[in-house]
Amino acid sequence: MKISEIFLSIQGEGQWLGMPSVFIRTSGCNLRCRWCDTPYASWNPQGMEMSIEAILDQVGRHAVEHVVITGGEPLIQAEVAELAAQLKIRQKYVTLETAGTFWRNIAVDLASISPKLGNSTPHDRADGMFAKAHESARIDIPTLMQFVRSTEIKHRQWKFVICAPEDIVEVEGLLTELADLTPPRENIFLMPEGIDAAELHKKGLWLAELCKARGYRFGARLHISLYGNRRGV
Repeated sequence: MKISEIFLSIQGEGQWLGMPSVFIRTSGCNLRCRWCDTPYASWNPQGMEMSIEAILDQVGRHAVEHVVITGGEPLIQAEVAELAAQLKIRQKYVTLETAGTFWRNIAVDLASISPKLGNSTPHDRADGMFAKAHESARIDIPTLMQFVRSTEIKHRQWKFVICAPEDIVEVEGLLTELADLTPPRENIFLMPEGIDAAELHKKGLWLAELCKARGYRFGARLHISLYGNRRGV
């Protein structure tokens, strides 16, 4: 597997906010989000090839239960399901973070699904050369439905990156497309977009009000607030 980094930190997002966790960041992504805060795993993927055994060895150096497989997009790597299986054998609580555009049958405790809204399309990058491919790939309803229907996934949460109040229209349109598979609102997090504490605070003020009005959960980005937008934290 191509791995960007493996590190111990606290979970900064979602329902396990604050939980000490080992992060396995895979390298490579099929999307090109305009505001991606890990470009070294997507736009310019860096890393090294590691065997599953070598990954497990690094994870085992930390006495924590929670392991997060993130990216990039982990599911583009064929070995990711076997990695998750080996982590479960070792009694780890496994969270998979994915954009939900690529499917593999994988057994995890929590699938953290983050469909990318139109605010992610990189119209302003490289004269728009990446925008068409990103726009055509960022939402895949049949694939999202596979995540909902899978019996191998114990729990699910949904995370949407919000840049402006009007983004909620797209969120709710997507949820409508899932029809009877629409997740309960307590499992849906709206997160402010930003790569520094000041920007997160500014957007968070109005986003918190939107969450209160609509019944969604506010999604903090604790790692950015604590450490800034740095690698390995």
